[in-house]
Amino acid sequence: MSPLSDGPADAPIDSDDPLSRERSHLARSRSALRAMREDAENLDIRDVTANWVNAEVLHRQIAERIKALADLSHTPLFFGRLDYLHAPGSDLAEGAEGERFYIGRRHVHDDDGDPMVIDWRAPVSQPFYRASKKDPMDVGLRRRFGYTGGDLTAYEDEHLSDPAETATTSKLLQQEIERPRVGPMRDIVATIQPEQDEIVRSGLSGSVCVQGGPGTGKTAVGLHRVAYLLYAHRERLARTGTLVIGPNKSFLHYIEQVLPALGELEVRQATVDDLVAHVEVRGSDDAPAAVIKGDARMAEVLRRAVRSHVTVPTEPVMVVRGSRRWRVPAYELEEIVRELLDRDIRYGAAHQALPQRIAHAVLVQMERSGEAPDDRVQDAVARNAAVKAAVKAIWPQVDPAKLVLRLLTDAEFLAAHAEGLLDEGEQKEILWSKPVRSVKSAKWSAADAVLIDEATDLVQRTHSLGHVVLDEAQDLSPMQYRAVGRRCTTGSATVLGDLAQGTTPWATRSWEEALGHLGKGDAVVEELTAGFRVPTDVITYASRLLPHIAPGLAPVASVRENPGFFEVRASTADAEVLGAVEELLGQEGSVGLIAADARIPVLAEALTAAGRTYLGPGEETTAETRLTLVPASLAKGLEYDYVVLDEPRAVVDGEPDERTGLRRLYVALTRAVSGLIVTHAAPLPAELG
Repeated sequence: MSPLSDGPADAPIDSDDPLSRERSHLARSRSALRAMREDAENLDIRDVTANWVNAEVLHRQIAERIKALADLSHTPLFFGRLDYLHAPGSDLAEGAEGERFYIGRRHVHDDDGDPMVIDWRAPVSQPFYRASKKDPMDVGLRRRFGYTGGDLTAYEDEHLSDPAETATTSKLLQQEIERPRVGPMRDIVATIQPEQDEIVRSGLSGSVCVQGGPGTGKTAVGLHRVAYLLYAHRERLARTGTLVIGPNKSFLHYIEQVLPALGELEVRQATVDDLVAHVEVRGSDDAPAAVIKGDARMAEVLRRAVRSHVTVPTEPVMVVRGSRRWRVPAYELEEIVRELLDRDIRYGAAHQALPQRIAHAVLVQMERSGEAPDDRVQDAVARNAAVKAAVKAIWPQVDPAKLVLRLLTDAEFLAAHAEGLLDEGEQKEILWSKPVRSVKSAKWSAADAVLIDEATDLVQRTHSLGHVVLDEAQDLSPMQYRAVGRRCTTGSATVLGDLAQGTTPWATRSWEEALGHLGKGDAVVEELTAGFRVPTDVITYASRLLPHIAPGLAPVASVRENPGFFEVRASTADAEVLGAVEELLGQEGSVGLIAADARIPVLAEALTAAGRTYLGPGEETTAETRLTLVPASLAKGLEYDYVVLDEPRAVVDGEPDERTGLRRLYVALTRAVSGLIVTHAAPLPAELG
């Protein structure tokens, strides 16, 4: 690898200086991007739209295009370059002899339509991430660029096809990985590793589950996979839709700028609670009740309860039309009802089909008597008062929320449909102790809302999207997995998580089981074990907990050359904790003060008294306010350059059981990118050695 070459950002252009030539190409590329944006802004659609509806749609599409072509001044337009060895049409590569491909976040072309920057998702860009000395993929040279703000300040070359040059670690790559983090989560498009790229570029038809420890980049991989799929299958996903599901609003706020930075503006983000918000959640469950309500057995309880509303008919239906009467006997009605039950279609669909089936039976009799009825006659018969009355008695409409309310308040109703599924103790655990007058007055819990969503799907099919990304999946219950799975029954999913970070009483035990509940049992499970974010000393310390929280998982192996800053300090006062915070604020980058939830008010008061401003989790850090006070329960998925972790024992004790507490501690210990100080007055958990 060639040594790092750099120079001042404002150096004059020198045709003999590679850095000057690259800056010149950057300037021309930015100019071309501005021209592309101006072309979009100047489009005249007055003569190409048939009506105002088409005009509105086209105006919206053009507005999105203009927004996507924005030149972000502090974001590099390109970050790499590939020089191929062979011309197009050769058997070795999709490249061009003597040509160069600049790899960036979006495609940029000049006035003649020739590419100046190639989208990182294009096939020709793939060797930037995959090529190596062992397999150069017909690449002669791979160049990485270093930036300060938006200015190109350095480059670094790898001559992949030169046997005389030995492979070494890229300094620019390390610098980009370790670059201080202020603000929301960044994309990793310039640092994607080969094993990550394989997951990012896997096909739309199959689902993927990524098991990855702290700092392995699984969240970024999932987001970049969405961006890649939108590039490769844009028309299909524009019709069917995409969705990113995160554990909480703070997490979603933290990641929300990644896709727009990659030019993708139309991906919806939500939590599982958002998806199942059929009722207002105002209550909560204790852990045993929540575990039972989240158990997959509840799906069968609900199915039985819904189908229990069907009554096998014992009386015929008499339809009067003019002077004629048509009688559908009870045995024929029973055959129709049992056929609909056997087909196991949605309850609501069967409710709508039943009057048409009865009407069809009447039409058969009409035809036998010599009449020639058509579809209009059948529709009229289906709307006949006698048919409507029969349908109401046989297959009445079901309100999902009312159904769940009855299950949770009527012991006999629950017992009838939970027989053989839930024992008496489990039934008693989920029954409400006080009667409730109505759906609106009920204090629903988050687990209740998931049950209502399941019942809603039993009545009417849930709309399916083209692709769903589910992050921090290890914390979902089986019923929550089913709720997500309903949103991608005809699409695919990318599931991201770490079994060692499961901190709910119903946390995922195995990905095989979780994928079964999701309806994606054939998904490929990939494991990321190379750590790019957490420093070596920090991840080594945190990994002491793995034998106690996830014995089967391999520890993350940090690939960082910089071991980072790590220290454990015994402290006797909150002032010492704040001193550690001030010490880390003296460094460049963001600082997180993570503590047990019960300690947050105390530390907040101490920070305020000291005159130190701070943010809440998920709020965007700035150069002026770089400190975030983070409850341990909300730390998952977030990252900071430096972290002060207050009282590990209190973090463990804040959870209902020791294992969950140790998992929460594992999460808190692994939020730092560059340095960690652990402060404690109480003894450390024995599992930390």
